[in-house]
Amino acid sequence: MPQPTTPDPSRSPQPHAYYRLQIAAIALLVAGTVVYHILEKWSWVDSLYFSTVALTTVGFGDLTPTSDAAKLFTVGYLLSGVTILVTYLNARLERRSHR
Repeated sequence: MPQPTTPDPSRSPQPHAYYRLQIAAIALLVAGTVVYHILEKWSWVDSLYFSTVALTTVGFGDLTPTSDAAKLFTVGYLLSGVTILVTYLNARLERRSHR
């Protein structure tokens, strides 16, 4: 009869790394919201909406950056933001699988 396997504790994500990624993801949304509010003069809701839509790579196209500064910020925001969000979601799924 096969023995039940126990999860390898060395493979489970470290809790402090998970929480740091969670804070980074939230900080990313806050930073994007503030920057778009300042650079594009969008409302807080529109700024948060655009930050979320951009980072999730949905891209509805209803709001688009118009200033050069906002466009340049968006390039860096998306490159770093998608990386942080994918890493966070991966850690979240790994953590869930070890429960």
